[in-house]
Amino acid sequence: MDAQLIFFGLLGVLFFGFVFNAILDFLNQKYAPGSLPGEISDVFPDEEYQKSKAYQKANFRFSLVQSVFSFMLVVFVIAAGWLGALYDFLSLYFQSKIVLALVFFGVLFLVNDFLQLPFSYYHQFVLEEKFGFNKTTKRIFWTDKLKGYLLTCILGGGILALLLWLVFALGSSFWWVFWVCISLVMFVMQVLYVQVIAPMFNKFSPLEEGDLKSRIVAYSEKVSFPLKGIFVMDGSKRSSKANAYFTGFGRMKRIVLFDTLLEKLENEELVAVLAHEVGHYKKKHIVFSLILSVLQTGAVLYVLSLFVFNAELTLAMGSLAGNWAVPLNLIAFGILLEPLQMLLSVGFNMLSRKNEYEADAWASETFDGKALVRALKKLTVHNLGNLTPHPLYVFLHYSHPTLLQRIRALNKLY
Repeated sequence: MDAQLIFFGLLGVLFFGFVFNAILDFLNQKYAPGSLPGEISDVFPDEEYQKSKAYQKANFRFSLVQSVFSFMLVVFVIAAGWLGALYDFLSLYFQSKIVLALVFFGVLFLVNDFLQLPFSYYHQFVLEEKFGFNKTTKRIFWTDKLKGYLLTCILGGGILALLLWLVFALGSSFWWVFWVCISLVMFVMQVLYVQVIAPMFNKFSPLEEGDLKSRIVAYSEKVSFPLKGIFVMDGSKRSSKANAYFTGFGRMKRIVLFDTLLEKLENEELVAVLAHEVGHYKKKHIVFSLILSVLQTGAVLYVLSLFVFNAELTLAMGSLAGNWAVPLNLIAFGILLEPLQMLLSVGFNMLSRKNEYEADAWASETFDGKALVRALKKLTVHNLGNLTPHPLYVFLHYSHPTLLQRIRALNKLY
């Protein structure tokens, strides 16, 4: 394919993605049914409902400004050929192609992070602060940044170095070897996240003895759930938002409850939330999702093997070296793949929403659906959730059903 045609294709994909998402965000922000359905009409007191709508509007405006900035920056950099020029410049000083690529991506990462820093800072300390969510101190903010850099260098740099070595050593057959390697990494990360990564950012304490733990133990015995660890995470050190999640598998699995969740829900409601998480385990949702991710990764790597050695891609990205460059082709491939990734994400979101319904049904059947409904309503109020998102936005972007959809599904079960 001609380099000029690829160049305009890259810009076309970027433009389409930006416009499509901007329109979708606008529709979602403006979508407002005449009145709330009866099932959720009691969720928000009027004052809190107005606050929720203000929060959604503020996030929409912030996201729009950030996306416009990012879009214009990326288009300008590609149109000006700066990525190719940077690669050609660095190639004068680094003879090893692997080192050259690592330095190239390192520079891009640092420059991008520096340019995005004002947005991150504003979102945390202005927008979230305005609506009472921010609990992060400036020290925690900067410490998290440094820890993120460390993980990016070790994990991201290591994985990228392995990919590059395999590309140069094996040629077009690199994809299946790297697929095996990255699949192993994905499984290992399930353990590393629980044991190493998550504790770098938060403190995890075993749930204390008391009425809540007694209820949880009784429920676990009832459903034959191998209770290995229920932990409370100090989420309040960063945000007042409440949540819970299930992570890991085998002997490393654990259920994590935010400390803010314990503050907002009654014990019966907390057990209902935990029953939902147990439902994910019982239905093997985590394992199936991981397997699908592995299969998707293999397909993407195969397609990548068809593009990564293309000299026309490199030329379209602005390099004048006259040969193919893996880093530039990886970026071009990532852009061209975006429409397919959007379609795949729709499929994954549909599966995720199905899994959420199944986990809700499990909680209703084995514990108390009404308690789960009360918990969902309280969490929506506390997190200022959007009660009426646009149906198209939900279909394309939501990994969970809306509150109304979940309540209606639960109501059919009791």
